[in-house]
Amino acid sequence: MTAAVSTAHPGSLLRRHRDFRLLWVSEVAGKLGASATSVTMPLAAIAMLSANTFQVSLLMAATWLPWLIIGLPAGAWVDRLRKRPVMLAAAAVSLLLFLTIPLAAWVGLFSYSWLLGVSLLAGVGAVFFQVAYTAYLPSLVDKADLAEGNAKLQGSASAAQIVGLGGGGFLIQVAGPVNGLLTNAGTFAVSLACLLGIRHREVLPTAKQRTHGALVTEIREGLRLVARDHWFRSFTLAGAVANLFLVGYQSILVIFLVRVVGVSAGTVGALVAATSAGGILGAFAARRIATWMGEARAILFFAIVVTLPILLIPLTFPGPGVLLYALGGMFASAGVVANNIIKTGFLQRYCPRHLLGRLTASASFLNYGALPVGALIGGALGAAIGARPAMWILVSGVPVAGLILLSSPIRNRRDLPEHPTEPDADTNLNNSR
Repeated sequence: MTAAVSTAHPGSLLRRHRDFRLLWVSEVAGKLGASATSVTMPLAAIAMLSANTFQVSLLMAATWLPWLIIGLPAGAWVDRLRKRPVMLAAAAVSLLLFLTIPLAAWVGLFSYSWLLGVSLLAGVGAVFFQVAYTAYLPSLVDKADLAEGNAKLQGSASAAQIVGLGGGGFLIQVAGPVNGLLTNAGTFAVSLACLLGIRHREVLPTAKQRTHGALVTEIREGLRLVARDHWFRSFTLAGAVANLFLVGYQSILVIFLVRVVGVSAGTVGALVAATSAGGILGAFAARRIATWMGEARAILFFAIVVTLPILLIPLTFPGPGVLLYALGGMFASAGVVANNIIKTGFLQRYCPRHLLGRLTASASFLNYGALPVGALIGGALGAAIGARPAMWILVSGVPVAGLILLSSPIRNRRDLPEHPTEPDADTNLNNSR
């Protein structure tokens, strides 16, 4: 096994840690492909298949539906295995799935059902990759490097999203929907190659850590950890509500920009990419703001105050009015990314490592499980009352979700606890060590 690089070595984590650098490139490439696909697939459905508002939102719902179906058992399965092979398998499956889209078009099988099936199966791969990825990082780097590692991964992922989202619309215009999707698939090949190059090998969980009983028992244990610990319970509930509204407006965003505002496919990509620039700012500011005002206060600041300008999005109109969308989206992206960095670092240091996979899956089951529901709600609202009125309802819920945290212990603290052994931390986690 290759040990994590010690923090005794000076300099950036990217420069001194080869395996983290490969994981970083893999994540950036994967996010680049995923973000480009999130634009090219709806545009392809609209341009080639004349998909309606609800059909476009259903594509996004299918991507997140696997969290509701296999999200819970995935955490228990991942906890029994080494994480890197799980990520390798998930990346390989995703690559093959996206390659089938141009192949289907070339042989005359391209259809909405094919796009829907690829979205659903790629979502299955994403479940396993995300759960394994979150649990893998603490074994790759020292605990003291987790904050820097999470910030670099989140910030670079946001930068990749800018390129991917902007490039997605451009690829559709230049190469056409099918060839644009084929180009996207190349990014997943890069991600897979980087994962293959990582030398670090985890220690397989011990028999005691792997075998706690039946799968149902392990799933119940993960849900119990989330339900009984007031920190995870509050974060999970607020995250689920925020995700419901976030993906709700995002599911009809392409329809709103193309058919209501009247912008071109290339402009859609550029606008959505511009909003992701806020993610870079959020990643840059997260650790600094958290150090200055405290982690707990910073989470409230990013969740409520920073996301408030999202209310500018429904005001978007042709011409210079598209700047309203860009500005509102940038602030929302900054708030979401900064929150993710702070909360992910907290989860990774606070939770016992052998429970991290199932705890992540249990929280993600609720957080990500809200996404397909939000996509369906967004599509249904857009079809029933129109895209712009639906936008008003959906974006309003994002900052409101942050208010849920005001009813949690976070409102009385400056910082989040380091360990479950702190006085107000949950004894259930402490007893699980």
